[in-house]
Amino acid sequence: MAREQGVKNIVENRNARREYEILERIEAGIALTGTEVKSIRKGAVVIRDSYAKTSGGECILMNMHISPYEQGNRFNVLPTRERRLLLHKREIRKLHAAVKEKGLTLIPLRLYFRDGRVKVELALCRGRKLHDKREYEAVRAMQREGERMVSARRRTYTGVEDTL
Repeated sequence: MAREQGVKNIVENRNARREYEILERIEAGIALTGTEVKSIRKGAVVIRDSYAKTSGGECILMNMHISPYEQGNRFNVLPTRERRLLLHKREIRKLHAAVKEKGLTLIPLRLYFRDGRVKVELALCRGRKLHDKREYEAVRAMQREGERMVSARRRTYTGVEDTL
């Protein structure tokens, strides 16, 4: 059977963009069991409260919840077990140094399939303060309003009225 081509999103951590200032993004593979991959294909995964840590020359994803596969019986594993991330040594050393020195955090932004393999988009992040979160929301609201105005102007300019 041929492997799937391209990128297919599974789940995205939208809350991370609001809670953290994203400094750098890294793509990492993830070590999973067969039943976990089947559950992920069904979309039974939550990455909202998960984070990554580096220790002992490894990068480990913590607190990601993958629901047990219904037909998995004895092959199922714990839903929130620690999962090893597949990165090069130099990438792990670089992330470890950044987390230790600057007080940054590793947060998964999204989980996706790339050419049939499960990948995690990790972000090196700095936490936002409450006033930064409010500012972020205000900027987003202004951008949405501007897009609405441009869209409305485009509809009236082309003569196409919204009849809904």
